[in-house]
Amino acid sequence: MTAEASATEESAGTGATAATAGATRVRVARHARRPSWPVSVVRTARPRQWPKNLLVFAAPLAGATWGRAHGLSYALAALVAFTCASVAVYFINDVADAERDRRHPRKRYRPVAAGNLPKSHALAIGAMCAVIGLAAGVVLSVPLLTAAVGGYMGMSFLYSWVLKHIAVVELVFVASGFLLRVLGGAAATHVPPSAWFLLVCSLGALGVATAKRYTELAGLGDAAIEHRPAMRRYRPKALLVTQWVIGALMIAALVRFAVLTARHTSAPVEDLLMRDGIMLGCELSWLALFVTGLQV
Repeated sequence: MTAEASATEESAGTGATAATAGATRVRVARHARRPSWPVSVVRTARPRQWPKNLLVFAAPLAGATWGRAHGLSYALAALVAFTCASVAVYFINDVADAERDRRHPRKRYRPVAAGNLPKSHALAIGAMCAVIGLAAGVVLSVPLLTAAVGGYMGMSFLYSWVLKHIAVVELVFVASGFLLRVLGGAAATHVPPSAWFLLVCSLGALGVATAKRYTELAGLGDAAIEHRPAMRRYRPKALLVTQWVIGALMIAALVRFAVLTARHTSAPVEDLLMRDGIMLGCELSWLALFVTGLQV
């Protein structure tokens, strides 16, 4: 190697090192700047997670009807109720998990964990949002909406404080949060969900929950186990296979139901689900998946 080539490589290496150091300083400087109180509140509210609450529209859209008079308005009210409820969960959980979040490579920058939002403020905002979420069903005279919102918050807190440490069970509770949004929207619009619809939604929600755990475990490795002890019971390959199995079951359920309903039979949906062999196979496979996971 010539002296010129050696000098060129050394110069390139120095430049790359300087660029890396510069990028690191930029990241540190960005996190070092203390955000304002409104910005901290918005970050804690997690607006990027709000689209999950659009599941309140699932039942009326699947049924091709808004159900009741002014059904769209009731669906929008359910959307606001679940958004407030989810925001309440985020604020209160961030206070409860502040110490643990400080040890997480990304969550340590959350406003409460970083000390940018006082815990007392977070608790006050969370309580206010919880009241608004529960009040929606009362104001609209839809007790089932209040029950769905209350159930969602109760299960979310139970999950955060106890059940997230129990493998497989915690997946079921994460999935239940999605399903309760669907039920809340159905209750608000008076569109009764069919059994097959709930089956597909349940499988979809479980698939999303499984995908979240796979992403955490594959991306963080041992750090994911330190932050969430239940992760030590999971294996990336097993989670990936589970996602494929759930996806296959969802497709099978949808296709089979389409074939059954195309027969113009007068049998109710429940009979199609409980008496048809292939549909029963899909449902039993789903249950077997849970049982297998509990034995891991």
